[in-house]
Amino acid sequence: MAFTPLERDPIPLPCITLVGMASAGKSTLGSLLAKRLGWGQLDTDRYLESYYAMPLQVLLDTHGLDEFLHIEEQLVSELNLTRTVISTGGSVIYGPKAMAQLKKLGPVVLLDIDEATFVKRVGDAENRGLAISPGTTMRDLYHEREPLYRAAADIVVSTVENTPEESVALILEHVDFA
Repeated sequence: MAFTPLERDPIPLPCITLVGMASAGKSTLGSLLAKRLGWGQLDTDRYLESYYAMPLQVLLDTHGLDEFLHIEEQLVSELNLTRTVISTGGSVIYGPKAMAQLKKLGPVVLLDIDEATFVKRVGDAENRGLAISPGTTMRDLYHEREPLYRAAADIVVSTVENTPEESVALILEHVDFA
């Protein structure tokens, strides 16, 4: 029997991209949102790990911060997806090509957490694969990234004030793919 490739969606639906600080809930909500929509889900951190066959922290340690950010930007900027919830790594916001591609694919949702919650949830971030410059504190990182996320976001949802299920419902209230 010959293989016949399937056609893609006749009407490609956009993706939904989740951005935000580490521990904002991007992976958790990405999975819940994808299940609710009946879509696929891509976690870009897991994608990088799969592509390079190494844990994120090892990738960061091996290549250094600047090269890691370049790798992340390049791989994410090449995504060509539909009907997918994309859970990004927190550092994707530093890659203009990556962010332009994600915005092209569909709405960008900021999963918003306050500074105190970020610091509490992340702790020292040891072996987490957190893209942070030497000498930068977690508070500095928060204040560096937060305005970038806000500037990129089409939708902002607090994951501190809402349960994961409530957050998914709020996202769905703001998107209309019918």
